Parts: sequence; structure tokens; C-alpha cells
Amino acid sequence: MPALRLMAHNIRSLWNVGAFFRTCDALGVEHLYLTGYTAHPPRKEITKTAIGAEQWVPWEHSRDPLPIIQSLKQEGWQIVSLELTPDAVDLATFVPMEKVCLVVGHELTGVLEGILALSDAVVQIPMLGKKESLNVSVATGIALWRLGTQ
Repeated sequence: MPALRLMAHNIRSLWNVGAFFRTCDALGVEHLYLTGYTAHPPRKEITKTAIGAEQWVPWEHSRDPLPIIQSLKQEGWQIVSLELTPDAVDLATFVPMEKVCLVVGHELTGVLEGILALSDAVVQIPMLGKKESLNVSVATGIALWRLGTQ
């Protein structure tokens, strides 16, 4: 099973951030990066959804995600963005490396082009219904579970 990290960039919803903490705890994600204008603890809305996980899941906040991504790449981490792009690989068939940092982005506009350009892979979750995407925290949970069980 790969080692997992998560980067959440420009996430608007405090409840989504809280859900990231709970998901990271549940799936053994070793570090959570909250970047851009993504909110971070202490916030009551985050705590309400995280139910305390923000107290033990290792995390950090940085305005600029690019230096973190570049450092992770130098340390051998595979940067995998979850995004709807024409060349995105189906998550179900994607084979991750030993160390993966999943990147998720803004609830409406997605992962920034600059981050996509630094990504080693872009994956997507195929949609069977009429909507094109899932809530970012739900999609993150699915992606982390899939990546972590390969």
C-alpha cells in the first residue's frame, strides 16, 4: 500500500476541510497540506466536521502550494491531481507509485493549471449519473481510499 499525503488548495468550505481531516485519519494519510485560501484550524466549523481529527492529523498551511509540490517531487512523491481533464486517467485503472500526494482543488474551478503542469498524473472518477462531479470531500475520500488500497 502506498504512503499517502493530501493537498487541498483553495477550498472554500470549512466543512469540506473538516471532512478532509476525518478522511485523512480514517485512511492513514500521513500529512495534510492546506494551501491557498483554504481555511485551517482553529475554526469551529472545521472541528464540528473533523470531530477532533484536526488535533492529531499532521497538517500545515501555506499560501503557495508550488514550493511544497516541488519539494515533495524531489523527495520522490508522485503528485496526482484529481481533476476532470481530457487526458485524465480513470481512477479505477490508475496504478500509483509507493508515495503519493493527492491534490484536490476549488469546489467549482478545480485544480489550478500551474499545479496540473507539475502533476505526475491526473485522475478522475467516472460519473454514471447526470452530474459531472462529486462534492470535493466525497471525491477525495473515494480517491484516497482507491490510491491507498492499490
